[in-house]
Amino acid sequence: MAAQIFGFVGLLILSNTFMTFAWYGHLRYAHASPWYVALFASWGLAFFEYAIMVPANRYGFGFLNVTQMKILQEVVTLAVFVPFALLFMDERLRLNHLWAALCLVGAVYFAFKK
Repeated sequence: MAAQIFGFVGLLILSNTFMTFAWYGHLRYAHASPWYVALFASWGLAFFEYAIMVPANRYGFGFLNVTQMKILQEVVTLAVFVPFALLFMDERLRLNHLWAALCLVGAVYFAFKK
């Protein structure tokens, strides 16, 4: 089952990378563009996110329940977003980010607890 979870998480990482850039990537470069240009560019990226997310969820549902899948999705979302925010958006890492990460570890524990 661990190999299946790693496969599911790998698909989530790829999917979330597209979605993070769709949601936030335009904030760095598209200030001079009208909002609708960012909208259409984001929709273009979101297509690839959905093209990966839908099969990932169908795959994951074979061995995880919906709650477990959603909790993993949230953890992956933040695991993708934090490097994006630090490296692409030049934000600073703060101590409260660590506390938030520890809360997510707790969420995963309780979602997978039998």
